[in-house]
Amino acid sequence: MFSKLVRNGIAHKVCSGKSYFTSAQNKLQASTLRSIAKGSSANDYCGLTGAHISGSKGHEKSPLNTRFKSTAADEEFTLDDPLISVKNIKNEVSPSNDKTDDPVRDYTSDKTKSGTPSPWAVFDAWGAGEEIHAPLDSSDERKLSPESVKIPTSEEEREIATDETEILQAYDTFLKSRSSVHFGYPYNLMYNHEELYQFMKYSINNLGDPFVTSNYGVHSRQFECAVIDFFANLWNISPGDYWGYVTTCGTEGNLHGILLARECHPDGILYSSKETHYSIFKAARYYRMDAKAIPTLPMGEIDYDILASEIEKNRDRPVIINVNIGTTVKGAVDNLDRILRILNNLNIPRERFHIHCDGALFAMMMPFVDFAPEVSFRKPIDSIAVSGHKMLGCPMPCGVALARKEHVKKVEQRIDYLNSVDTTIMGSRNGQAALYLWYSLRKKGLSGIKRDVVHCMETAQYLRNKLTKAGFTARLNDLSSTVVLERPMDDALIKRWQLACEEDIAHVVVMPNVTRVKIDKFVEELVECREKYGRMKPARDESPLTKLGCSSWGGKVVAPVGDFKSV
Repeated sequence: MFSKLVRNGIAHKVCSGKSYFTSAQNKLQASTLRSIAKGSSANDYCGLTGAHISGSKGHEKSPLNTRFKSTAADEEFTLDDPLISVKNIKNEVSPSNDKTDDPVRDYTSDKTKSGTPSPWAVFDAWGAGEEIHAPLDSSDERKLSPESVKIPTSEEEREIATDETEILQAYDTFLKSRSSVHFGYPYNLMYNHEELYQFMKYSINNLGDPFVTSNYGVHSRQFECAVIDFFANLWNISPGDYWGYVTTCGTEGNLHGILLARECHPDGILYSSKETHYSIFKAARYYRMDAKAIPTLPMGEIDYDILASEIEKNRDRPVIINVNIGTTVKGAVDNLDRILRILNNLNIPRERFHIHCDGALFAMMMPFVDFAPEVSFRKPIDSIAVSGHKMLGCPMPCGVALARKEHVKKVEQRIDYLNSVDTTIMGSRNGQAALYLWYSLRKKGLSGIKRDVVHCMETAQYLRNKLTKAGFTARLNDLSSTVVLERPMDDALIKRWQLACEEDIAHVVVMPNVTRVKIDKFVEELVECREKYGRMKPARDESPLTKLGCSSWGGKVVAPVGDFKSV
């Protein structure tokens, strides 16, 4: 199968020529590439009805063209290059205000569970190089002030308004500066989409179902379907059995996946870990579902024993489980096979459980990691959501939702106005996003994606080791490129490097645009910060920083400041 080929390095690069951009002509000149892969409880249930789902096209599987231009490296591959392999890969929740001995919180509208917001991914590859751009000067800051960017509503205001070109030039400088020190959020800023600039003049809208063309003719459905087919191959689901679409982000994919679960099991209970992305519990609130936030192990995985206990206590209700393929803060991957064993041991039949996988970042990376556990539709899962702007890189947030086609029939409705069917969360859908995802996949190919993944995993190890050697508490989960560390004492440093923080810890998500040169500079500034302000102390017993010192992580660790005991 597809993902097995990738992990074994079989899907490698073959080329009869080089592919490159000619910036002056804004035109790509590419040689023909050949593929050589062989074998290759809902309290209020608002029922959605529908008659028929058109579903995925039953395309025959065909070899995927593999390209070998990777954004993680400047050099071109040649036919003499060895196969790429991953070697020696080692692998959020705010404190609850509930005063109860029960470790499991019934979770439907608890506002203490809030995730870390992510900034808009900026355009162009300014974050990809080794240069760190200076902050804005006072003149450019004034041009971006609320007073300067205010939209004039009278001729008098128009006469004194700052010129739009000057404002945009200052904004470009601002984005260059902020992108060059972008460490805390999972965005791949290393990409080049020059060839697609010409399509920005079109209003491309994929409104309606991806597989049912509407009367609106300016769309990119053919590219969207190609993207869906790619991920169906990646996650091993047969043609005719799947349905999917390009979403606005990973959150929309989660909203869609949990909606399908609710429609399949209106009286089901949603189980997910406390360190789950906030969008899962947002879905529970939107759909008025009963949900339980399960405690986690120190590394961030769901506590499997407590999960089993909660399912057993509610055997009269169907089971809906969100499996995290990389948690928001620690990058922890829930063990899907262990969760399936729990369901089997409790004799929960297949028709009584539904599994959604939130794979925002790592579901895109995991198939390219040697000897990683398999997350695919060959196992009894029902949907996967992944972000497109994270690992692949894209100037606008986007993602992909993939599900078993049989489930989508429960939400389909015919819309005459569209001459299509309504199966998605959004009505109008960004056709540019589908085009950009298609382009990224075509240009990178399997070998390019794998090279990016190897870069992220190895560079994350470099950061973790450098932090530990410098005397900081830092951890790196297996199957993750997210390095978790003690929170710096200086808020200015946190804002400069755009670190995502949770209470007394912070993290760096190592993406293809994060280089060792930038890591060296980051650690250097961390050391200076420590010398000036000291180190973070655990905020409380059982705080996230205290758990970083737990021996269950394995390996050596610098103890947090203050009294320390294993938890």
